[in-house]
Amino acid sequence: MKFRLFTPGPSPVPEETLLELAKPVPYHRTPEFRQLLKEVVEDLRYVYRTKNPVVPLTSSGTGGMEAAVANCLAPGDKAICLISGRFGERWRNLCKAFRTEPIAVVVPDGQAVPPEQLAQALKQHPDARAVCCTLSETSTGVANDVAAFGPIVANTPALLLVDAISALGVIECETDEWHIDICVTGSQKALMLPPGLAFLSVSAKARERIERREAGGVFYFDLKKALAKLQEDTPYTPAHTLIRALRVSLKRIRAEGIETIWAKQSRNAAAARAGFQAMGLELFAARPSDGLTVVKVPAGIDGSALLSKLEKQYGMKLAGGQDHLKGKIIRLAHMGYLDQFDVLAALAGVELVLLEMGFPMKVGSGVAAAQQVWAQAAPARQP
Repeated sequence: MKFRLFTPGPSPVPEETLLELAKPVPYHRTPEFRQLLKEVVEDLRYVYRTKNPVVPLTSSGTGGMEAAVANCLAPGDKAICLISGRFGERWRNLCKAFRTEPIAVVVPDGQAVPPEQLAQALKQHPDARAVCCTLSETSTGVANDVAAFGPIVANTPALLLVDAISALGVIECETDEWHIDICVTGSQKALMLPPGLAFLSVSAKARERIERREAGGVFYFDLKKALAKLQEDTPYTPAHTLIRALRVSLKRIRAEGIETIWAKQSRNAAAARAGFQAMGLELFAARPSDGLTVVKVPAGIDGSALLSKLEKQYGMKLAGGQDHLKGKIIRLAHMGYLDQFDVLAALAGVELVLLEMGFPMKVGSGVAAAQQVWAQAAPARQP
């Protein structure tokens, strides 16, 4: 049985990238690696849509988020945390860990944070030093309107810190145009690499804050040191085999074109949503991200059993809900090295398991609805 990975991180890795990882491990303090790093950073800037530096860190995406908080905020500072799920909550927990005062703006599960709530929070807390938000909330499938957040924050002294870990490279993210000061992503999502690397773009506004930061409070994740070293190397031993493999995945992205990828995954997302709805399942996110589709588990169906059957009987690994949403939702990713036929396979698998579990539906309804979306988007045939 073939195993298929449909989780929103880690996501599948292209074969040519995996082959790069199979090569012998080289030494990293060499002119060759410095040139490779320079090339990778330049390609990352392309994906980020930024002219600013992009700093690689050997960590998960959470390490990148921690670096943003540790370098941009001091104990006692205020940070407005926009919380629409578990990863928005992570910003608040990081602020607490670094003795920054989090001002929480919380919306119900499945909802996006309205820009007017951010504007109101900044009006109530004009001394806020940062706004922390999530572009694609992986735990609920919600996409927040960061394009609207940016201009609101740009007119204040606050920095806009964005978790784009499950967003960058799959949905639109205009880092510079949207006035994002620190944009964090991880290697294991749309960048098509195993876990182990985080990346942060750093605006001039953020860099000025970082340069003025007093000594102490951060060591390994010191962005001042990383930025100073970036032109030639990294401050500490990097996961250089991952960086070497990332070059392969980034070349794949550049060859296809980032805007083409956004459009492709938008169609895949529309097809997934249509497929699930045709089965009779309800979407969970009011403002869905194109990086993943999240649906509610139907009444009378054991969500954990559904996912277990999918994996054991058909080799399909989808994600379930986290914390209080466990057993209540299922999450299907369409990012990175996943295409329309992967989405069709996942929908077919869910259909088969739901039918086995006694859920009333017409066989093939979800697959047909998804195919209809792609058929309508396909270019007309020439006579």
